[in-house]
Amino acid sequence: MPATDVLACPSCEADVAFAAPPVLAEITECAECRTELEVVATDPVLLALAPEVEEDWGE
Repeated sequence: MPATDVLACPSCEADVAFAAPPVLAEITECAECRTELEVVATDPVLLALAPEVEEDWGE
């Protein structure tokens, strides 16, 4: 099945393909640079670097 959306990775500019329409806040990984990416908008679809998970020190 062909990809429905192909976007450029914001880190390395490689193609990032989605087999189904992307969902807001969906996390995916660039196959080239292995960077985690987040869908930050769906119309038009925009990708951004996913936020790093920070440690919770119970504060």
